Amino acid sequence: MTNTITRRLALQLLGSAAALPFIASAIPAVAQETAGRIIVLSDLHSAYERTAELLAMLESEVASNPVPHIILINGDVFELGNVVAVRSAGIIDWTFLEAVAALAPTVLNIGNHEPDLDSNLANVIAQAEEIGITVVSNITDTRTGALYASTDTDLALGDLPVRVVGIATDKLTTYPKDSREALTIPEPVGWATENLAGLLEGDVLPVVLSHAGVVADRAILPLLADGTLLVGGHDHLTFTHDEGKTRYVHTGSWSSTYTVVTVGADKSMTVEQSPVRGDVAANEALATLIADTLAEHLTTEELAAIGTSPEAMTLAQTGRFVAESMAAAGEGDIGFIGHTTLGNGLPQGDVSKYTFDSVVRFDGKLMVADVDAKTLAEILAVVNQDEAQTLEQRTGDFLYAAPTGLPTKDVYRLVTNDWSATNQKSYFGREDLVFTPGPEVGLKALVVAALK
Repeated sequence: MTNTITRRLALQLLGSAAALPFIASAIPAVAQETAGRIIVLSDLHSAYERTAELLAMLESEVASNPVPHIILINGDVFELGNVVAVRSAGIIDWTFLEAVAALAPTVLNIGNHEPDLDSNLANVIAQAEEIGITVVSNITDTRTGALYASTDTDLALGDLPVRVVGIATDKLTTYPKDSREALTIPEPVGWATENLAGLLEGDVLPVVLSHAGVVADRAILPLLADGTLLVGGHDHLTFTHDEGKTRYVHTGSWSSTYTVVTVGADKSMTVEQSPVRGDVAANEALATLIADTLAEHLTTEELAAIGTSPEAMTLAQTGRFVAESMAAAGEGDIGFIGHTTLGNGLPQGDVSKYTFDSVVRFDGKLMVADVDAKTLAEILAVVNQDEAQTLEQRTGDFLYAAPTGLPTKDVYRLVTNDWSATNQKSYFGREDLVFTPGPEVGLKALVVAALK
């Protein structure tokens, strides 16, 4: 299918956004105690249902706060599971990125989904740099032996120097298969132990963009100087954690949330997280581009309803709906689904195949295991972490589980997908579960059946 919407046309559509002034020169006296603001994004995943609204909110943040801004994107801009992103070569994502870079100096840390639309990561980085984005990464190109990009970069919020360092996840199986041979990725905590102190020395505001996940970040936190901004990603979580003057933030996924860190002239930081609301006026030009691109690249079959959701569900509610559907399909007592298998929450009403694929991102086979009550209780202690209140309660990867109000039994049957079973240490927190194949029904098929 030919892509007839050119990048140049997209930029013309967004001409008004690109022309927005970066207000850094005439700062009112009342704002002088604020050095500037850092806007944090992560794990966007080509979530086109909110991209135009997100851009409009970012434009408003910069235009209504006349202080210097920096925008940080902590990986995973693209999504291979979005057929429109693939067929259009990510024109919506690239147009969004160029508009963002026109608002304020923008830094991208490479995540595992950056090679989704082009398996040659070097091409992706070159395209990002061409539109004015600074790329940081600690990934080495195995073909050349050189880093794909610098590990760090220097910026400024007015008179306050800022240094940003990027760390990637070393979970190679989460990168597109065709890209893996060209990637050498160091273990995050070991790399941070050896390099962060030297990279972040000096009179700067230290910022670390880590796409390595909560487990690695928890070990990296003690390595940081007090007063560091640590930005997490990869785990699709939304939370903040204060440790002394250090601020640790995860800012959600699928363009659902962004975070603003207001930095004082004394390097103090205050954090505020904002959901991307569907009721805000979208950036009109980007909304038009999205509508036109979807119309060009989606088939009748992909637009047709495959089921109906009786109500709009949050991501967590969707996760528990999927888990309970798995339990029923697998003839078990309780179902478990890994949180990043899901992207969006289910909308109310008819659900098209295109929308459904943004909810249940990956297919898979069912696996079952029988456990005693003590083992089940230990597993239940680490699931449904959308309800976690402290950093210590978070394990990074986690499972949505349902139903959880189970009667007392000697043996319980667990039902999960093959990815979660294969990676049970990350998801279940243990390695002693013995899984066997469940009923021959795919994950996507059983959820569609539940919607019908």
